[in-house]
Amino acid sequence: MGGTVQQRSVVRVGASLIVASLALTACGSRSGDDNGGGSDSSTKTAKIGVIAPLSGDLSALGLGIQHSVELAVKQANDSNAIPGWKLEVDAKDDEAKPDVGKNAATALASDANVIGVVGTLNTSTSQQVQPVLAPKNIVQVSPANTGPGLTQGADWQKNPKRPYPTYFRTCTTDAVQGPFAARYLFETAKITKVATIHDKKAYGQGLAGTFTEEFKKLGGQVVAAETINPDDAQFTAVISAIKPSAPQAVYYGGEYPQAGPLSQQMKAAGLNVPLMGGDGIYDPKFIQLGGKSSTNDLATSVGAPVDTLPSAKKFVEDYNAAGFKEPYAAYGGYSYDAANAIINALKTSLKDAKDVESARQATVDALGKVSFDGVTGKVSFDQYGDTTSKVLTVYKVDAAKWATVETKDFETK
Repeated sequence: MGGTVQQRSVVRVGASLIVASLALTACGSRSGDDNGGGSDSSTKTAKIGVIAPLSGDLSALGLGIQHSVELAVKQANDSNAIPGWKLEVDAKDDEAKPDVGKNAATALASDANVIGVVGTLNTSTSQQVQPVLAPKNIVQVSPANTGPGLTQGADWQKNPKRPYPTYFRTCTTDAVQGPFAARYLFETAKITKVATIHDKKAYGQGLAGTFTEEFKKLGGQVVAAETINPDDAQFTAVISAIKPSAPQAVYYGGEYPQAGPLSQQMKAAGLNVPLMGGDGIYDPKFIQLGGKSSTNDLATSVGAPVDTLPSAKKFVEDYNAAGFKEPYAAYGGYSYDAANAIINALKTSLKDAKDVESARQATVDALGKVSFDGVTGKVSFDQYGDTTSKVLTVYKVDAAKWATVETKDFETK
């Protein structure tokens, strides 16, 4: 979960008319307007919900998710991708809070026209959303959840079992991201001693766990393992606890609102080693919060940098041309692919359907079989609903920006 200066598009000035047009699409009706698709009075409506943080510290990421879904839906309507049907977007703010996300899912699940949901951003929120959407056979595709248990169950390392057949994701998981970071530090950066810290949340704890396992397996030493509380702002105690063990780097499982100040306070306390985290710290705000001392800090994020991918060129152009107020951020490409995965499934499930509810199970079945070239690469899912792509990237803070270090396909050893 992180954004990036490089990935973020420039806000286009004077494009309010286009935004207004998209808003009309999102709030559309059955009317036979000319908002794409050549609909008429017999056109039926299906809704794709969005559950993401649209306010608060992580709203930059959530709004990028929302707008990318809106773009995919508008393009589907414009091309009449599903004859006889008009798609709408219904976006709900989860505030990055699990209980709020659950309420958002409950609201969407009570709407007979909701056929699928893109979201959430946070793993801990999806843990509350999954059991609400699944009984209604409403598909959920997350562009950002990285917790392995969401697709393979609590005992995913020893006895993986898919808990919800309705859940899919277009990003890879912490089962890959943590080990990917461990291999970079040990094999490439030649760092053999690290300290780990996590924020006790499902995402942070899981990430630190998979990192630790791989780092030790490679021969590295975890000289200290500490935790913080998710709302902490002062980290003197945990820094004092790990500093005597002289780590060569600190691996942090958590998000940028805490990681930035943690990095700054580490350096101020004389623990002048790189802090590395996952996609949860990969955001410009991490650098703002960490200040100049964040230089050489590291992060991994899922996939390749979207703005460098030839496959993403048209998405970037279309997104910029649409004039959204907020950039597509770290998960825009994955959200666009998530929405298009659902739309691809709907081409099958809605073809002869009389209404949305009767098409939900067929949508679940069809989504598991989609395979197309998306913005982020090949979009398809394995037997657990996980993406078949395992590409990740290492980034480093350089000159107050995230700079790409290397992009690789994770290989199972």
